[in-house]
Amino acid sequence: MYIALGVIVLVALYLIFVYNGLVRARQMAEEAWSGIDVQLKRRADLIPNLIETVKGYAAHEKTTLEEVVELRNKAQAVPSGDVAGRAQAEGLLGQALGRVIALAEAYPDLKANQNFAELQASLETMEGELQMARRYYNGAARDLNVKVESFPSNLVAGQFGFAKREYFEITNEADRAVPTVKF
Repeated sequence: MYIALGVIVLVALYLIFVYNGLVRARQMAEEAWSGIDVQLKRRADLIPNLIETVKGYAAHEKTTLEEVVELRNKAQAVPSGDVAGRAQAEGLLGQALGRVIALAEAYPDLKANQNFAELQASLETMEGELQMARRYYNGAARDLNVKVESFPSNLVAGQFGFAKREYFEITNEADRAVPTVKF
């Protein structure tokens, strides 16, 4: 009888341990997604300033600038939990931003403008931080996914509704291409 009770206690403790590990992994993934969301918000807030600065120098590049604003609005409209949709929208926005930054090469006065230089440096720093946040999220998602799929934690995960997370990745090969600017 004591052996059976001991086995039941050990199994219960193991289930608690596995459950708490799954909760920890899920919270890490949620915290990581929040980090991406913060960086994307910072980038979205910087874009209007960048666009206004460029407008003064490159008035005839109106289409490129309007495209960036439109893509920014579309990216912000994607629901927070839609990882794949957000990744696609942000990939397109990143590509358009690259074209705006490339405009500086064609406009030496713009390139020399202190405000533009500061905005460009901020954007570059932010892109680096965003890459780190994406890697952190993908690592947290990987850890959660491994726990959700691995035996025996998958039994506990299935019982308590733990689900795999999507990775934040570029699915469209065109998003990986270096932006081209034609005048």
